[in-house]
Amino acid sequence: MGTEELIRKLHRDQTLSEEEWIQVIDGRTPKAAEYLFRLARQVRHAYYGRDVYIRGLIEFTNFCRNDCFYCGIRRSNPHVRRYRLTEDEILDCCRQGYGLGMRTFVLQGGEDSFFTDQRLTGLIRQIKAAFPDCALTLSVGERSRASYQAFLDAGADRYLLRHETCNAGHYAKLHPAQMSAAHRQACLFDLKSIGFQTGAGFMVGSPFQETRHLVQDMLFLKQLHPHMVGIGPFIPHRDTSFAGEKAGTLELTLYMLGLLRLMLPDVLLPATTALGSICDNGRELGILAGANVVMPNLSPRCHRKDYSLYNNKLDTGAESAEGLSELARRMEQIGYRITVHRGDWRPCPDQA
Repeated sequence: MGTEELIRKLHRDQTLSEEEWIQVIDGRTPKAAEYLFRLARQVRHAYYGRDVYIRGLIEFTNFCRNDCFYCGIRRSNPHVRRYRLTEDEILDCCRQGYGLGMRTFVLQGGEDSFFTDQRLTGLIRQIKAAFPDCALTLSVGERSRASYQAFLDAGADRYLLRHETCNAGHYAKLHPAQMSAAHRQACLFDLKSIGFQTGAGFMVGSPFQETRHLVQDMLFLKQLHPHMVGIGPFIPHRDTSFAGEKAGTLELTLYMLGLLRLMLPDVLLPATTALGSICDNGRELGILAGANVVMPNLSPRCHRKDYSLYNNKLDTGAESAEGLSELARRMEQIGYRITVHRGDWRPCPDQA
């Protein structure tokens, strides 16, 4: 079966065998990619129209207990200027975003032990009390099931936890020994089972990655069926052991976005900042490949360079809250529109 035939099969059945996944990834061509993107847009339009959902990203701490080998804010990096936003500063970010029309806020940070369950639940309640018509997403790493339940009970709506790679051997090459792929995946199943709108995701082109690892990621996501999937190209950071590694490519990342849209037609799929960091119009290309979410940065300008997970991260321009009108213009140029509402997940008809 040829690559385009396999793409048609994925469109029809929303699943492929392991061997078919390998073939559809390794057998990709520019012609097959254009066919894939055309189908991905059709599916995206059927579920979400031409709306692009905006999420106000607040990078509220760059302290992290972990030492992931690829990450610029890893614990052992002595060159990071560490910071934590205060509750008032976080609420100010929300107020700014609300005034710009954002109705989802994303609290993202390293795994910072300062932000205990008590502190985070108090912060969640303050945000939800001040902005009751907004959704709140957390992205604060691996916690216990009891912690996740406390966050949900306090009013959080969504939780993002990228699994990065679900292959245990590959995961071990990217993370210190005390971290495991199995534990991270268990956290995702906990989050989904207690009622969070749950997001997972992986890096494309990370060191030691093979096609079979990408295939396993797709099979894992099919099993989990998360509400959101965030993927982006691996981009090396100068202060890590992977500083000299090649970055993941725009081409393969876009292709995987298209495959994800066909496999999980109802998924919320961001065109990430990393796409825009490796290509000026990377996020527009992500939208045209089937994505439907962008995340402008609401973090205080003085700290944006300090939340540096990889080299040359965008921190001014259309990815920032200040550039929202420019972002809207760029989306309109490719036939899409920024929308001012929460942008919740919409289930497949057979799941409604």
